Amino acid sequence: MKKIGLLGCGAIGTEIAMAIDSGKINAQLTHIYDFDKNKSEALASKLVKKPAIVENSHMLSSNPVDIVVEAASQDAVKNHALSILQNKRDLMIMSVGALLDESVLDVLLEACLEFKKNIYLPSGAIAGLDAIKSVKNEIDSISITTTKNPKSLKGAKFFETNKIDIDGIKNPVTIFDGNAKEAVGLFPANINVAALLSLAGLGSEKTKVRIVADPNTDKNTHHIEAKGKFGKITITVENVPDQNNPKTSRLAILSAIECLRGICSDDIRIGT
Repeated sequence: MKKIGLLGCGAIGTEIAMAIDSGKINAQLTHIYDFDKNKSEALASKLVKKPAIVENSHMLSSNPVDIVVEAASQDAVKNHALSILQNKRDLMIMSVGALLDESVLDVLLEACLEFKKNIYLPSGAIAGLDAIKSVKNEIDSISITTTKNPKSLKGAKFFETNKIDIDGIKNPVTIFDGNAKEAVGLFPANINVAALLSLAGLGSEKTKVRIVADPNTDKNTHHIEAKGKFGKITITVENVPDQNNPKTSRLAILSAIECLRGICSDDIRIGT
């Protein structure tokens, strides 16, 4: 049975921990850490099998865990992912946007090779990544349009420099039109799906991204189009926002749970 260390004890981390504690994932949650110790303590109080609360992120991977699950932030990936791999632990990353910083990605790829460890990226709030990966060498163009209620976009860095009254939006409006690299930097908590799509396909600068704020929707909708020699792929996913964290789709959490379940089990693997 694999031993899990959890980095980040917010809404996503809590759901993953509960899935391990309930037996849905065949593993042991042995150590947890959050920058806000109150969150670590609150999570531990909900679990039947109590993990150890460590005092810093380095202690998380220096303990005898098999894999560390990051459910914190892009900054957590940038600051701690390398040391986790250096401690010879596998790593599952939720804040995939951090990998669109080429300096971060290159260092982590080298570390995976040097220490013979794996990084796992759940498919998150979108579908069809298997297909995109399969045809990536034949893609001519790829785009994703994400539509969310303005409330779930609040707090994004984008609004620090763009004078948009998010509370004043009454009808659907495109607030961003650019590429994945730009989008992930401006909406670090909202658009990890664009990072995943770009990593699976043409890269961050060639993956087009539109973000639509729609005050009339209660869903997080992602519409993907890829065209090329292989033909055309069109995918639309309408997600229910997680009740504890509306910036995150429920599917993203379920995807993380299923990814970790697969890592921790010996069974038939479906998909590429």
